[in-house]
Amino acid sequence: MVAAALGPGTSSTRVAHRITAPSPTARGRVVVAAVAAGAFVAAGQTIDHAAVTISHDATLLASAQDASAAIGLGGPAPAPEYLPVSRPTDPAAVEAVQAMAKGQRLVDERATQEAQAGRVLFVMPTKGVFTSGFGGRWGVFHYGIDLANAIGTPIVAAADGVVAESGPASGFGLWIRIRHSDGTITVYGHINRSLVVAGQKVRAGQEIAEMGNRGNSTGPHLHFEVWNPAGKKINPIIWLHEHGIDF
Repeated sequence: MVAAALGPGTSSTRVAHRITAPSPTARGRVVVAAVAAGAFVAAGQTIDHAAVTISHDATLLASAQDASAAIGLGGPAPAPEYLPVSRPTDPAAVEAVQAMAKGQRLVDERATQEAQAGRVLFVMPTKGVFTSGFGGRWGVFHYGIDLANAIGTPIVAAADGVVAESGPASGFGLWIRIRHSDGTITVYGHINRSLVVAGQKVRAGQEIAEMGNRGNSTGPHLHFEVWNPAGKKINPIIWLHEHGIDF
């Protein structure tokens, strides 16, 4: 309250100067402006972050626009402009990114090489009792070795290769032939069931069949042969020994 000074002979009268409170419409405008301003500040602080942050800011602005329309401010607030985030063009930054990518490739290559170096490349084709060797037997030549065990005993590839044939074979009932990278072929005869097909790649130690008693056989066993790249049948015991397998 402020007292007004009047001239002589005039009675003093107190005059009240009242500050009018803002109307609800004006208060609503202030609130909406504050929300929109806060959203723009947040957008400016997070423009270099993930798109989900930008989406969150845009949601706040949309809410401000809805509030503006609800209290009659006369139209939606203008949509914010977002600048595209470009990839770094600084030569030093690009070089650093390329160096990191190259380093990761070298790490992956070395891990692959170590895994290959530690992997078994040649194995015995099955577990069993040695019953016949390479050479003459019963008036004929026996071109492989026999390993006897129960029907269903796993038979595995002796080395990496590609299945050349899987199916019926005269005298063997069923057999599998695998061609290896140097042209050598290994033969697995009298099998009970094949687990691979022609053209399939196999790795050393991978199960390819079950031991059986098919064909001209006197009991469940694996007949194992080795043909050198020239197609000559050689002693499997010597071939296995040359590749670190003794039994």
